[in-house]
Order: sequence, then C-alpha cells, then structure tokens
Amino acid sequence: MLSSVLKSKRAVQVNIAIMRTFVKLREMLATNEELARKVAQHDRQIAVLFDNLQTLLAPPPAKTNPIGYIYPKN
Repeated sequence: MLSSVLKSKRAVQVNIAIMRTFVKLREMLATNEELARKVAQHDRQIAVLFDNLQTLLAPPPAKTNPIGYIYPKN
C-alpha cells in the first residue's frame, strides 16, 4: 500500500494505522447488527447510484442511416 510506494518510516506507520482502523471497523460491524445493516443499506444505495451513473455515461447508440431509397410503407 502506501509503504510499498513510499519508503519511509512515516509511510509504514500510516499504513499500520490504516490497517488497524479497518480491523477495528470490521470488529465493530461484526458485533453491532444495526450498524452492519446500515452499512449494507448504504452499499446497496451506492451500487444503484453507480449503475445509474454507468447508464448516463454510456455513449448513445449509433444512428444508422440507410443508404439508398427508402420505400414508403403505404
């Protein structure tokens, strides 16, 4: 992570602090059902948001204009 990119004692300390924070968060989620339910609900909402964002960012389908004469449908 950070310490693999930056070769300093501070980077190693920050990396260890980040890991400890994630471990603590995981322990909190394992012991608190209400908090875990809220996090899961937010995860679902974020997934829906990203799905909608992907739809909006997708390029529109290419319009194909046929070459030649088009016969009327009458």
